Order: sequence, then C-alpha cells, then structure tokens
Amino acid sequence: MTRKMWVFDPQSGGVKIPDKIQPRIRQRILTHADKQYAGKFNRIDVRFRGQFCYIDAYIEPFIATDFDPLVFGESRDEYRERLRNIPTHLCRLRYFGNEEQWTMAFYTYSHDKYEPSVFDNGTWQGTPEEAFDTSSVYLID
Repeated sequence: MTRKMWVFDPQSGGVKIPDKIQPRIRQRILTHADKQYAGKFNRIDVRFRGQFCYIDAYIEPFIATDFDPLVFGESRDEYRERLRNIPTHLCRLRYFGNEEQWTMAFYTYSHDKYEPSVFDNGTWQGTPEEAFDTSSVYLID
C-alpha cells in the first residue's frame, strides 16, 4: 500500500494576502528600495492579487546619442516618455501566511514569464526586502 504524504511546494498554492497587511508590505518594499537602490529607478510599483505580490520598477531609458526620429517614428521626448512608462518586472512573491517568509518567482524576459527562484540567502523563502535584493539585477546604472 502506497502512503500519500503532504510535501510543501514553494511555487504552488498560497494564501490570499489580507487587505490589512498590504499597505505595510508595500511600505516595507518601497522603503527598502529607496534606502538601498536610490537613483536606479524612477518609481516602484507594488501590487497585490490573491496570494501574489508583484514588484515592478520604472527606470530611466537609455537613448543613444544618434537617435533618429525618422527611424522610430516619434521624437526623442516621445520615445523617452513611452519607455519610462513600460514596467520592468522584477519579481512575484507568493504569500503563505507569514509576512517574513514568502516564496519568489523571478521574471525572466527570455521566457516572458515568472520562474521559480531561490533567494540570495540560498533558500526558497525570504522577506519582501530580500526578494527585492535578489531581483534588483534589472536595476542597472
């Protein structure tokens, strides 16, 4: 007879993030980003949906000195403004009921989806601040 056993899967399930903790989690992430990564982004967007917390950054786009409006069909200013409003997806956190132990999926642009990721601490679980640190690779000067 085969016995079934429950195994924790850090990348499935989760618990809906309570409305009452969402402002606190958002503020923790924004405070950490401002303190550790000031100047590397224009703004950070933190949003919640079900058991997920999504973190996006809006960064200042690189525009080549030889920018040609005829090639792009828009002025330098229009191009800059359009790119400033495209989010850079950093990560998606999954909530399991503990504000200090979330799991994370890193956004991979090569696959255009969120992929399970370990934290820089070497485990499947960490804080929202640690998730920001791990996914900050997209915040390049």
